[in-house]
Amino acid sequence: MQNKRKCLYLLLSSLGVATLGHLFFLREWSLDSYMVGPNDGLQQMVTFKALLYEQYKNGDFFYSYQFGLGGGTYSQLAFYFSTSFLFILTAIFVFFLQSFHVIGPADVLFWANATVFVSIARLTLIVFITSNVFRYMKSEWLPAFTGACFYGLAPIYFRHVTYWEFFADAMIWIPLLVLGVEKIFREKRPNWLIFAIAVTLINNFYFAYVNLIFIVLYIIFRSFLPLEDKADKWNYCKLFIWSGILGFGISAVAFIPAVYGYLHNYRPAYQKSVPIFSWDNILFDSRYIILPTVFLIFLFSFSLFKVRTFRLFSIISSFLIILHFSPLIASAFNGFSAPQSRWEYLISFTIAGTISVGLQHIKRIKKRELILSSVIVFILYLSIAILTDDLRNFSVLTLAIFTMVLITILLLVNTLIKQTKSAHFSMCVGLLLLVIIFANSFQYGLSKAGEVSKSTKNYLLSEKYNGKEQRDLLQQIKDKDSDSLYRIDWKVGRLNNTPIVQDFNGLSVYGSILNEHLIDFYLNHLNVDTGRESVSRYATFGNRANLYSLFQGKYMIREKEKEERVPYGFTKILESKNYTVFENMHVLPFIRTTKKLFTEKDVAHVSDLSKEYAMLEGVIVPNTKRTNAKIAEAKNIIDLTKRTMVGASYVNNTLTVTDDNGGMDIKIDTLQSEAKELYVQFHLENLALDQGFTLKVNDYQTARKSNQSIYKTYDDTLTIRVDSTDTIRIRLPKGKYSLKDLELYQVNYTRLEFLKNRALNSSALNWEDNRITITYQNEYKDHYMMLPIPFEKGWHLKVNNKKQAIEKVNYAFIGFPIDKGKNEIELIYYPPYFKTSLILSIFSVLLSIVICKRKIGK
Repeated sequence: MQNKRKCLYLLLSSLGVATLGHLFFLREWSLDSYMVGPNDGLQQMVTFKALLYEQYKNGDFFYSYQFGLGGGTYSQLAFYFSTSFLFILTAIFVFFLQSFHVIGPADVLFWANATVFVSIARLTLIVFITSNVFRYMKSEWLPAFTGACFYGLAPIYFRHVTYWEFFADAMIWIPLLVLGVEKIFREKRPNWLIFAIAVTLINNFYFAYVNLIFIVLYIIFRSFLPLEDKADKWNYCKLFIWSGILGFGISAVAFIPAVYGYLHNYRPAYQKSVPIFSWDNILFDSRYIILPTVFLIFLFSFSLFKVRTFRLFSIISSFLIILHFSPLIASAFNGFSAPQSRWEYLISFTIAGTISVGLQHIKRIKKRELILSSVIVFILYLSIAILTDDLRNFSVLTLAIFTMVLITILLLVNTLIKQTKSAHFSMCVGLLLLVIIFANSFQYGLSKAGEVSKSTKNYLLSEKYNGKEQRDLLQQIKDKDSDSLYRIDWKVGRLNNTPIVQDFNGLSVYGSILNEHLIDFYLNHLNVDTGRESVSRYATFGNRANLYSLFQGKYMIREKEKEERVPYGFTKILESKNYTVFENMHVLPFIRTTKKLFTEKDVAHVSDLSKEYAMLEGVIVPNTKRTNAKIAEAKNIIDLTKRTMVGASYVNNTLTVTDDNGGMDIKIDTLQSEAKELYVQFHLENLALDQGFTLKVNDYQTARKSNQSIYKTYDDTLTIRVDSTDTIRIRLPKGKYSLKDLELYQVNYTRLEFLKNRALNSSALNWEDNRITITYQNEYKDHYMMLPIPFEKGWHLKVNNKKQAIEKVNYAFIGFPIDKGKNEIELIYYPPYFKTSLILSIFSVLLSIVICKRKIGK
């Protein structure tokens, strides 16, 4: 009973500190400003929460047609929230509130509002768990709680929550992993470590990688710096191996599909060199880790090193702090890709452990030793301030840091002088207040310098994000068209996840894990320009009418000043004050069939326009088939044109632009009367080391990354569609560019119009959750069926009750052979290896129960 009461007090204390630690953002919330970053926070975090919540509420856990062009959310959003325990618990709570009509729709605005409260709950959990772990390691509750608060309220926690909320979940599992290791070392019981490994792997595969690197390092340090006099290393080794195997096995149902999604995401290799060392001011203004003064004083109090637990935590902390200064290590923690400082919460944990043990054993420090270590630390702060000009350019931050240094020293000195419980209590409370004040100060910095203050209710309901005028137009389209499978080309500015925010089927998405076949389709096979170079986005079909018609692009919303950028075949049907809606008059049926096959190999060297013709007249299939029809090759007329430079020179494929908005004009002398549009294709590279630029081709423009950007695609072949005209104007900023492989094609749409008129509606389709049923009467005796659903592992097919393999056709979509006559077709989607991994998880749970009962190692 007494232990339960202590746990309750600890939980309430954790909640109190977590609430006080969010005072700044609670105040902002009361003013309709949210704890959400203006970029990824609003574009991904709250957006994906809204999408997944609606899916889960409707019982659809695996697939969303609304996610870009369609995709498996269980695996592709596992990097975010699809398997996050905290999100799932939050979703259950929200569902409960909705069921009793306490709250309204759980839209993006709701999730933005909820972020600060979810963060308080998460931080409460982090402090509570960490306090219990430190108590298990022989700290009393107040030092344990104080140390845990240094971990939970570390700057990186608030940075992670605000910008990339799911990052912060990783901080929950570190203390549990350490507890699991300690349970093995102290009691030879593997159950906690099995559990901790399993929940870490299930919750987020990316941070499981980071956390497990840490726990391996912890085990190594723990083995060489033992806390016990005797150690049965062989039995420990067996327990760690079994725990790892069983923990992985239990997590398989979530971990395997998630890793499959990650491995089948397209990302070009990081091509720049990674430096070994990079300076970061971790005493004053680092964005990732600010060393607490009390930690530094303890670090220079050498009598504390006689305490084995202090020695363990302090040495690991020192080691990790050294690693923090190496971008090479940041790259290693990011899967040996671009350096990303996301792992520094590990330093906060070991520092918290050092502080907890130091506070527990503070009486071991002699007064003279404390004064000496305090002087050393003060000189260290002063030296860094002088070297980094913080002292010369004296700021409020510098003053605040020095004030906190002096207060910390006074609290420690007072404790050692008085040697009373009340002094010790006052010291811990004083340190807690300093942590809380600093946490809120850091939030203020995020709000102002980090521009989080832009994330307001007014912004979320404005035309810059999710305006009423836009929503009204979308509702008019829905009222007009009852079909649930058409797509609308519309996004607000550069916000590629607008379709999720405004609840429609769109043509764009922004996420870290996307279907590699779709990205390959856009970047390599069809060279579809999306208006913005990115490895984690796709959008629109570059105003190419054939692609809209092939893949259900039925409607388009444009701002009125951009109406001229509408492709052939789109007719104005609706308008409002600022926007116009166009409808595609030539959109093809969702279900298409054909006899004509073209292999990827045979169309590899034809133009993008010819590939479009092949997809219209037939289907592009893998190289295991044979081409059985003639490829309609579009004629390249670039040699029939005259090229002149405007504010630029062109020598040996190098375009040197000397005037702003200079470049090349391509004059066409043989423009065909039936040509509705033109495709101009070229290879373009910026020869500057670090300069992004905007390319303009007539009234079309697209943004290209600098060569230093970690998000550059390195795909520099572009196909740009423009209206039919006698002059193509390529315009660029001042600079040098490699411009080569120019091609030009005149486009008419006789094939598209013929196919639209020929299309038959001889099918019935029903799509519920992850299951599609089709009844199709094959009147033309075609051989192949194509669906505008992205190909990915996990789809299973039956045709007339016979299992059949699904093929990747048209580079990125679903296709399969069909029978003559009537075809009863069933497609069902489960995440990759879901059933196999589910069996493995169940087996591992049962085996873990048996093994834990037998207590391996005893």
